[in-house]
Amino acid sequence: MKNSLKGALLSGLVLPGLGQVFFRHYMRGIALMLVICASLSVMTALIVAKALPIFEKIEADGGEIDISMINTAVNQAATTSDSLLFNGLMLLVLICWILAVVDAYRIGRKMDQSQTS
Repeated sequence: MKNSLKGALLSGLVLPGLGQVFFRHYMRGIALMLVICASLSVMTALIVAKALPIFEKIEADGGEIDISMINTAVNQAATTSDSLLFNGLMLLVLICWILAVVDAYRIGRKMDQSQTS
């Protein structure tokens, strides 16, 4: 398997930045991993913060699950500032992921060309 494909698959399917680490570009790889992990951690914290009041409301109402009540609670919990932050983080993750795959492919391609020369 070519290095370019290995790097792209590692960064694309396993963890963004892993392809760079595989090619010994440690600083780039670790930076991408940290950005992705930090963004996903903040996104998870936002989701949990929004889900807990909904679960507490369900528990306070006797624990019965009513889809219309859940839908109403979710719509009330969604605020524009949190949604904007969540969408911004999601965009950051997507951009970093694509950047990691393209960069790992590019590094691997240079390595492939230097090995055949």
